[in-house]
Amino acid sequence: MENQRNIILAIVLSALVLFGWPVIAERFFPQPKAAEQAAAPTSSGVPGAPAAAAPAKLKDRATVLAATQRLPIETPALKGSINLTGAQLDDLVLVRHRETVKKDSAPVRLLSPGGAEGSYFARFGWSGAGVALPGGDTVWTPDGTKLTPETPVTLKWDNGQGQLFSIRIAVDQDYLFSIEQSVANTGAGAVAVANYGLVSREKTKVASGSSLVPNKDVDSWTLHIGPIGQFDDAVNYSVDYKTLDEEGAKGARFGANTGWLGFGETYWLTALVPAKDGVSESGFRHSPTSYQADFGAKPVTVAAGQTVTAKSQFFAGAKEINVLDRYEDAGVPLFGKSIDWGWFEAIEKPIFYLLDWLFKAVGNFGVAIILLTFVVRGLMFPIAQRQFASMAAMRAVQPKMKAIQERFKDDKQRQQQEIMKLYQTEKINPLAGCLPIFLQIPVFYGLYKVLMVTIEMRHAPFVGWIKDLSAPDPLTPVNLFGLLDFTPPSFLALGILPILLGITMYLQFKLNPAPMDPAQQQVFAIMPWIMMFMMAPFASGLQLYWTVSNLLTIAQQKWLYSRHPALQEPVKT
Repeated sequence: MENQRNIILAIVLSALVLFGWPVIAERFFPQPKAAEQAAAPTSSGVPGAPAAAAPAKLKDRATVLAATQRLPIETPALKGSINLTGAQLDDLVLVRHRETVKKDSAPVRLLSPGGAEGSYFARFGWSGAGVALPGGDTVWTPDGTKLTPETPVTLKWDNGQGQLFSIRIAVDQDYLFSIEQSVANTGAGAVAVANYGLVSREKTKVASGSSLVPNKDVDSWTLHIGPIGQFDDAVNYSVDYKTLDEEGAKGARFGANTGWLGFGETYWLTALVPAKDGVSESGFRHSPTSYQADFGAKPVTVAAGQTVTAKSQFFAGAKEINVLDRYEDAGVPLFGKSIDWGWFEAIEKPIFYLLDWLFKAVGNFGVAIILLTFVVRGLMFPIAQRQFASMAAMRAVQPKMKAIQERFKDDKQRQQQEIMKLYQTEKINPLAGCLPIFLQIPVFYGLYKVLMVTIEMRHAPFVGWIKDLSAPDPLTPVNLFGLLDFTPPSFLALGILPILLGITMYLQFKLNPAPMDPAQQQVFAIMPWIMMFMMAPFASGLQLYWTVSNLLTIAQQKWLYSRHPALQEPVKT
């Protein structure tokens, strides 16, 4: 009976961790709202980044691309073009990542030009007073024909008043652009200018896939979507699209200590990386049609005959963990935390690194998850042995416990004291039975989050019908395994893996002695099938882990019961 109660307790604890933590965290660990952040006014008369203007009517992307002068971008990870009108990075697809698991699926589009549906672009420029400055309608002249990792390009524009502006753009093999802005003053007097960078995105339209629409309904305690940045030596997850809407034109402004800022999706990120110690203000803005992340640098005076240069960087790509870690090592502070690991990063990242290492060894993430299950169960095996030894000791002292209960049946407090004294005398831990399952809860939750947030798991196939381990099992008998053109609701979408999970849990419970209590018998009869329905909407990788874990537990229990046969005798109450 004690073992069954422990299992029920462990299952309840697992459910609380998985489903109750967001509620508990929001109630007892609230995050500050953007309004509580210290607003940083512009520190001089030189204005910061302007708000990117939105056209009255949006056009088809192909039409906008065809109507503008462009310079191609081509790298192993990116393909697109620079809009020479405004010097905007506004046309970018990620060639290593596809929209869907279909072989003919188009690559993920990240950036789209202003004026098109789903516009999403970056621009770098200068602000100032008393000088003609380049803007969104300025046409720049390039010194090359294509931007590649081997061939950076420089865009130039002469304002006709003695100032020559240039933007040198370089790109690496992955997703990082290096931006070097210059102003050469050949005029008679000094000019005051400040460089800026901005990322603007349309509010409601989808650039190419549903993953790129600003989502105001994401549970911020599960996964942060939207404005994100590193301010004051920490990554800020408290500002979201709802916050910007509520703040209105004021937006969410931060001080000069800015490492990077932009917009994050589950798997994708755009981020401005200003020069260290060069920021006057930064933050996020809101307009009726768009959201904007921007920074404004400290103003500088360019004397006659002098040239001033300002450096910054721009990330636009997939949140690949090793890539982010490499950029962080190169000086982009806390860049790896653009992935929202949440409260249990110390567990989740080691699980990912182990999975990634296993994947590189075997070439299949599904097999890697199975091997991870073996590793976890192997580490837990000594604890399981102690669990069964504790169960055997509990069985041996049952007569003594029964005698105590009879002797003090009218004094419950004394009864509990005597039972605890018996446990101490016999050196028994009554909670040892649930320890193996309890210790697996962090691993289970860690794998759940890894499958949710890491792009390495996105579209990772296993075998046969499982094309994406980060998505639910698609093969369900409700639509006759795909023969019917019908997509069942999530609570009915019982794939093969959830069904196997329910069956293996049922077999695992059947191995234990049947309790005499009818209420406990009913709980154990329905629990596997409840869990089957509960797990159906979760990632198939998580279902695979739990199913294999159940199979290993069954094998382990059979072996341990063979060493403690008395434990399989019916439990008497």
